[in-house]
Amino acid sequence: MAARGLGLLTSLPLRARRSQVQRPLCRLLSCPGTVAAALGREEQSSGSAETGSEDRTPKKRFSEVQKERREQAQRTVLIHCPNKISEKKFLKYLSQHGSINNHFFYESFGLYAVVEFSQKESVASLQNVTRTPSLGTEAAIPFRSRYFNLKLKTPLNQTSEQPSVQCGTQSSPSSKKLFELLCCAESVDDQLNTLLREFQLTEENTKLRYLTCSLIEDVAAAYFPDCTVRPFGSSVNSFGKLGCDLDMFLDLDEIEKFSTHKASGNFLMEFQVKNVPSERIATQKILSVVGECLDHFGPGCVGVQKILNARCPLVRFSHQASGFQCDLTTNNRIALKSSELLYMYGALDSRVRALVFSIRCWARAHSLTSSIPGAWITNFSLTVMVIFFLQRRSPPILPTLDYLKTLADAEDKCIIEGHNCTFVRDFNKIKPSGNAETLELLLKEFFEYFGNFAFNKNSINIRQGREQNKPESSPLHIQNPFETSLNISKNVSQSQLQKFVDLARESAWILHQEDKDRLSPSNHQPWGLAALLLPSVANNMSLAKKKKKPASERIKNLLESIKSSSTENSTATNG
Repeated sequence: MAARGLGLLTSLPLRARRSQVQRPLCRLLSCPGTVAAALGREEQSSGSAETGSEDRTPKKRFSEVQKERREQAQRTVLIHCPNKISEKKFLKYLSQHGSINNHFFYESFGLYAVVEFSQKESVASLQNVTRTPSLGTEAAIPFRSRYFNLKLKTPLNQTSEQPSVQCGTQSSPSSKKLFELLCCAESVDDQLNTLLREFQLTEENTKLRYLTCSLIEDVAAAYFPDCTVRPFGSSVNSFGKLGCDLDMFLDLDEIEKFSTHKASGNFLMEFQVKNVPSERIATQKILSVVGECLDHFGPGCVGVQKILNARCPLVRFSHQASGFQCDLTTNNRIALKSSELLYMYGALDSRVRALVFSIRCWARAHSLTSSIPGAWITNFSLTVMVIFFLQRRSPPILPTLDYLKTLADAEDKCIIEGHNCTFVRDFNKIKPSGNAETLELLLKEFFEYFGNFAFNKNSINIRQGREQNKPESSPLHIQNPFETSLNISKNVSQSQLQKFVDLARESAWILHQEDKDRLSPSNHQPWGLAALLLPSVANNMSLAKKKKKPASERIKNLLESIKSSSTENSTATNG
């Protein structure tokens, strides 16, 4: 089964299991360059715990991380640089305005530098010596931002001898490189951890996301001086991969909190404001004017679309300098709370993120998910399915949301639009799981579990961590963790769900077959996770339809026979 599609992979290393002594030599010989870089990244601290081992360092609360990142972004500037520049002279020039904590370069429609100062005053000092460009025949709209353009006064004399600066990567690895890395791994567990390291957001990419939000906040502050623009979704919930969109939330609640403590004596002073019939209309008007500002005055903001009649109104645009596709919403606090919940689940056990990333990659490889809206399963739905599966293990790897609610105290209480979004935020109050199952076993069991799940009658619910009767007729029903009356997978069609089930069963079958053939040599064959990512697995479904039984039914029967024979062997051995 795994041997199909070998034409593209004939140069891949052998699958033969290697000892720990042989591993470094194999990696250096089989995958020069790419693997050496991966090994270097393993030794570096990337701001998150090393996956595959228990993290013994105290975990920061979501709110603490958000506050630190936001404050860091406010001390940071974005600079468009010449293609060739002396890094040493560049830093010396900027140091006139204050000490620099750190910096990095990246490429996106040119060369850019992200520079973080130690003090916020350094940004104002740099702004004070920056001029508005003179464009000759065109007119420039003056805007005092933290996005600069650096020019050399004598470019011909200076650039000819300047070395190119080293740029950090802002994109995920190619399919070829990924397969090389996966086939060099020691085990399926190692494969899942390797995929996580290659696809997860880097420290640099995370800083760039918070900086982009901070730059958009500068534009929105023209109308709402005390507003906050916060990232949410994949950018902050620890499950985002390189290249994912940047979801932003325009938070105006801080303005209301700021004005509630100004009453004194017998007088109450209020601002004169415009009144509108509903909260939705207010949201549409706010986003409309902010969208106009981004379109006309926002440096680097292109392709601005105001999608105001959607269920959740938004402004969509591309931030050219960072390369991010951005969605800006407001009055969307439940989405921010959902991001915090996923962040907590991802930090509770080192296996969670590795499993989620691999399942998402598997789903994308077989077109089960798509960046285009439609009848496909979403990444959010897949993540909730993984969390639910880990809640169902014995003992459970992740706690239910209702259990996290019982651990909450008064400061954790959170009611949003009538929905109870309360759960504990202190990691120290949550007892670690006693489950020690390997990632390989969890991956295989995930496919078996959902390959045989009764989607026709049961719903997935991570609040209680158990299967429930479906309250509606949608093919796939996954209860929204906070807005419990909503189905987050209502868009999924029956054909797409059946495709997911068929592929899950076949993937479980491939992993079971590898267990049986573990001791036999398998020359030049992708194995483990690499075998599951081959597109031939999906293409084979059309051939299976010509047989008497559907592929999913045949594989289901084979899996049951394997389990039956394993039980018989175990009984015979015990006897």
